[in-house]
Amino acid sequence: MGKQTTRPAASLAKKMGISLVCGLVVGLAMLFLRESLTGSGQSAAWKVINDLLFQDITAEGASSALGIFYLIGQLFIRSLQLIIVPMVFTSITLAIGQISDTRTLGRISAKTLIWFLICSFFALLLACVVGSALFNAGVFTAQIEGLTGNAGQTGSNPLNVILNMVPSNIVSAFSSNTAVLAIVFLAVCLGLSMNALGAEKTATLRKLVQELNDVVVVFLNYVINKFGPIAIFMLLVRTFASYGIDYLRPAFAYVVTTVILLLLYLVVGYPLIVAVGARKNPVTFLKKISEVAVFGFSTSSSAAALPLNYKACTEDLGVDETIASFVLPLGMTINMNGTAIMQVIATVFIAGCAGYAISLPQLIIIALLALIASAGTPAAPGAGAIVLFTILSGVNFVNEGALLAYSLILAINRPIEMLVTALNVVGDAVTSICVAKSEGKLDEAAYDRK
Repeated sequence: MGKQTTRPAASLAKKMGISLVCGLVVGLAMLFLRESLTGSGQSAAWKVINDLLFQDITAEGASSALGIFYLIGQLFIRSLQLIIVPMVFTSITLAIGQISDTRTLGRISAKTLIWFLICSFFALLLACVVGSALFNAGVFTAQIEGLTGNAGQTGSNPLNVILNMVPSNIVSAFSSNTAVLAIVFLAVCLGLSMNALGAEKTATLRKLVQELNDVVVVFLNYVINKFGPIAIFMLLVRTFASYGIDYLRPAFAYVVTTVILLLLYLVVGYPLIVAVGARKNPVTFLKKISEVAVFGFSTSSSAAALPLNYKACTEDLGVDETIASFVLPLGMTINMNGTAIMQVIATVFIAGCAGYAISLPQLIIIALLALIASAGTPAAPGAGAIVLFTILSGVNFVNEGALLAYSLILAINRPIEMLVTALNVVGDAVTSICVAKSEGKLDEAAYDRK
């Protein structure tokens, strides 16, 4: 997330904003129309409108319905589902393939990965604790008539998830969107195996995976940019026309919760890690990294923020150039603390809206999926939402309520993704400081300079 270019990002944000506003206005108008017609004894008139626009055409007794809004919305959702397996497989394979530098950087790369995991662990811990507390308090619960959930795929022994992570048949793993962990396992194995064989022997395979990833990105760009705004409008209108405004309260709670957690980790969590891990003044860090955070927020692009992040780390924070040149590009690819926080809260929100229960093992699985799936997020607008769908598929939160709540996330998530990008780029700077300090390559005079 947060690696797309500025102009398409701004264009997409505008389109999604228009879709959201129009969807809310038309959806509320349809809601009032439904209440007016059914309340005045004209239910037959509403049934005609519902069959024409909103009816689930797969439901029993709906063989003659058109369900135009349902049909277009489902085509969009299925297009996203179509891309899950190739997107996760190619992006993570390429991300792992970039860690081939460990042969030359050795100890530095190991420390880098450890600090990435430390930052991600505390981010996920914060999201899980707060998300679970709000979920249990009913903040994310939408009481919607006719929608029921179930326990999800981890309702049995949670160790089955570990067992299923290693597929017994490679074809079956690629044939199911719910086998996300198996796809991740195969992608990691392929990436590590390519590294072991070396760039020369695997040049053709690397090129094939890269080109497949490029095709995935083009397809994803088209679906999100061209089809997305129209589909979001129709999904939102159908949500309110069919189920009312029950989603608005938990959706507001999702936005407020996610923004607060992201800001909290940005201004408190990261400085504490710098203070403990590098034993440096956290206030100085916040002042000198603030420009990078603002730039990342405004562009919503980790790639665009990389040159400025490199300059701030090497010139203002005293990080050695060899450390920064390794940590920052790698972090841009696999260190996604903001993304992980957002994914956990979004999944808990969707579970509450869809009527699912979340056990502790499921919460751990959600956190692990968020950590793994966010690594190597493709450089395409809206890719974070697709990563969210892989998590939902991985824990089997895929009933109609989940898809409706997911469509709402697609529409309202753009401002949150901007803040997520700021968190992601600052997290890379935190790791570079901690690694440089441990290697004795942190210019502390430059760091402390006002």
